[in-house]
Amino acid sequence: MTIGIEEANREALDRIFRAEPVWTGVRPAGEVIEGLGEGILLHAGPPIEWERMCGPLRGAVAGAIVLEGWAGTLDEAAKLAESGDIAFHPNHHFGAVGPMTGITSRSQPVMIVENKAFGNRSFCTLNEGLGKVMRFGGNDEAVIDRLRWLGDTLGPALAAALESAGGVALKGIVARGLSMGDEMHQRNVACTSLLLRELAPALARTSPDAEKLAGILEFIGGNDQFFLNLGMAIGKAVMDPARDIEGSTVVTAMSRNGTDFGVRVSGTGDAWFTAPVEMPAGLYFPGFSEADANPDMGDSTILETMGLGGFAMAAAPAVAGFVGAGSAADALNCTRTMYEITSGRSPEWTLPALDFQGVPTGIDIMKVIETGIAPVINTGIAHKEAGIGQVGAGVVRAPMACFEAALEAFAEKMGVDSE
Repeated sequence: MTIGIEEANREALDRIFRAEPVWTGVRPAGEVIEGLGEGILLHAGPPIEWERMCGPLRGAVAGAIVLEGWAGTLDEAAKLAESGDIAFHPNHHFGAVGPMTGITSRSQPVMIVENKAFGNRSFCTLNEGLGKVMRFGGNDEAVIDRLRWLGDTLGPALAAALESAGGVALKGIVARGLSMGDEMHQRNVACTSLLLRELAPALARTSPDAEKLAGILEFIGGNDQFFLNLGMAIGKAVMDPARDIEGSTVVTAMSRNGTDFGVRVSGTGDAWFTAPVEMPAGLYFPGFSEADANPDMGDSTILETMGLGGFAMAAAPAVAGFVGAGSAADALNCTRTMYEITSGRSPEWTLPALDFQGVPTGIDIMKVIETGIAPVINTGIAHKEAGIGQVGAGVVRAPMACFEAALEAFAEKMGVDSE
């Protein structure tokens, strides 16, 4: 079963490592994501129907319908979603990704990241900030108003600044962020600051209104997770060229919708291999507990797929305590363990705490099954009911059943016995 696989996996890694992601623009999603029009919503995770959606995903769907003006109230929006007149599709099927619920609708501004080495593009919505937000199922008037501000004010300002600056190269920002304590999934403080430093002059040059500029700088500077969505777009742009390599066992996407966890593998194309999603273990905000939590969700696991997030925990020991994963030593061991299930180490994204070894990159489904080690993921925790929002943060493991199913399908395609 190993004939040709090592060579195919080397090719997948080569494509991942040669990627050159650049943030080139911000546009309304309906203008740049082909096929995203009236009555269509994109969501995180593998395909799912309204009937099987979890509470926060349903809440985000209702909020997006109101945002788009397809219904006047949340109750009307829920009825419209239930009627079958709204089409639901995974972000991944449209070259996009989204955090937590991952809802992407036509009027929302999306960041455009182009992989200059291969010419492909990816898209991700702007980060809304913390608290009650749509990505965690929030959908009240304040949530909708913030989304409208993103579309009317922040999005156009970022678009003008990026045009003036000629885009922002992102690979170096990630490398510096790793050296400054970020792992890019739960901690984005350094990368957000580095990005703002890069963009601030262009924002100042292109902004016609000093007060609006001050609000934009305040919003980005006060939102430590602003870089998260951009990091996800980097992941999608970096990983897509590694798809469809015959004989490769490298995972090209991991994602979850609050009900199912799904993986895609290079050698099996666009097929999803799914299993029930797991419940994160972590820390909860005051007043909340595991009884309030929804199972894991979001496209943000694209970060772990390319070696960041839980795989780069050694870069961010402070995160270990925040997500309830233990001590700084546990953070180091977490990354060391992920080396056992990956195909290589990044030559550019390195970890000072591990003598500048590269982050573990290229999850190999064969190694996952052989070792019994499931990928570790850093994640936020949403309330199980619609409209409440984030209640904590934690760590979760990808379900082994996804990798077992993927290996069986891979073996069948290769014409060999998976045993």
